[in-house]
Amino acid sequence: MSGSRDPSAPEPGPVTFDEAAKQAGDAAGWVEQNWSTWLNTGLRIALILVVALVLRMLVRRALTKLIARMNRSAQAVEGTALGGLLVNAERRRQRSEAIGSVLRSVASFLILGTAGLMILGAFQIDLAPLLASAGVAGVAIGFGARNLVTDFLSGVFMIMEDQYGVGDSVDAGVASGEVIEVGLRVTKLRGDDGEIWYVRNGEIKRIGNLSQGWATATVDVTVRPTEDLDRVREVIGTVADELAKTEPWNEQLWGPVETLGLTEVLLDSMTVRVSAKTMPGKALPVEREVRWRIKRAFDAAGIRIVGGLPLPADDAPAAADPAASVAPPSALASPTSPQSLAAAPLTPPPNLTK
Repeated sequence: MSGSRDPSAPEPGPVTFDEAAKQAGDAAGWVEQNWSTWLNTGLRIALILVVALVLRMLVRRALTKLIARMNRSAQAVEGTALGGLLVNAERRRQRSEAIGSVLRSVASFLILGTAGLMILGAFQIDLAPLLASAGVAGVAIGFGARNLVTDFLSGVFMIMEDQYGVGDSVDAGVASGEVIEVGLRVTKLRGDDGEIWYVRNGEIKRIGNLSQGWATATVDVTVRPTEDLDRVREVIGTVADELAKTEPWNEQLWGPVETLGLTEVLLDSMTVRVSAKTMPGKALPVEREVRWRIKRAFDAAGIRIVGGLPLPADDAPAAADPAASVAPPSALASPTSPQSLAAAPLTPPPNLTK
């Protein structure tokens, strides 16, 4: 049996005092020989942890103050004329919070990761195999979660570049609508019918932002070809001057309302184009107001707006129906018709003539 003692082996004798003293001395010498190394290693690890935690706290506090300062600057201009030209406070807040979250996470990962590697190095552990294994595992995880990584990186760059934000009207290709939330992985859009689209940032290949820069309000007015173009231009100019002096349109207009000229001339109509540069997202309200005012001004000036089928001139008499002077066909015109046979004289029988 494995637990049985070899009979030929000598039996251990009792440990003497000298042997115990010698073993204790050897252990004390080993401890005395290595205690300085242990102390140095412990102090090094403690110093690494303290420096890493303090550095992480300082970096996170600095990032938090930076984000708070960005939010305060956005709230300071909210509701003012300058705030109307800039992004709204909610958009700035979400963008700054997202950027701050990413920066804090990256800073914590770098600081704590570096501290962990330094602690392993303090224990004199060979880091080459560990780093190689971590690299292989990172490649495998990245390959398996490539869609998630793509969405995350796309979201980070979209937020940092301020491609769009909360309140913007965008066309993302796969969906379009108003942005209600911007995340690092998913963007939420509210469509024209009220539906909410959840669009992955990695699926967005192009972005058409309708709320940045400026917009163009374009109105086409179709009138009769006999109208005086100078009078039409004068009436439109009067409407443009009144609109530029009326609130809130004077703030929404970023340029004068201009008459660009004729865009189409036909036999029964001609089209005059009117255009103006407006605030982003305000083109449709300005177009409706311009149409409203031009229609009222044209009615007051006696200028008729036409469209669809051509209208007859006011002074031209109505054309007579050419079929009105033609008599309807008679049933007696055909000798074989029942009416003609009924009206024909009767022929007497042959026996009555004798």
